[in-house]
Amino acid sequence: MAKTRIELAQQRAQLVERIAAQRVLLAHDLAPLQRVGQAGNRVSSLVGDVVAYLGQHPLALAAALGSLMLFKPRAALRWAKRGLFLWRSWRAVQVWQPAILLGLLRRFI
Repeated sequence: MAKTRIELAQQRAQLVERIAAQRVLLAHDLAPLQRVGQAGNRVSSLVGDVVAYLGQHPLALAAALGSLMLFKPRAALRWAKRGLFLWRSWRAVQVWQPAILLGLLRRFI
């Protein structure tokens, strides 16, 4: 037998209610992840602001690096080596990023 329009409307209303309840439950369950995401966004925003500031004030960066070289040359050279290694690694990853990294991410996720 074919369902009448009234039955279909009632079934649709029940489904809409169930979906709304599931959305509320999902929002409640994902609240901790949302806080973590917001913290990540704040850190990302702070790093972006620092990078923008250093881009606008290169003299401040040069003064900080110069004073570091003056007072702790070994530590400065050690960090310079680490920075160079990270920069080269990042550049190498950018070359084969799209295909290989996305494939690896899909495998682990």
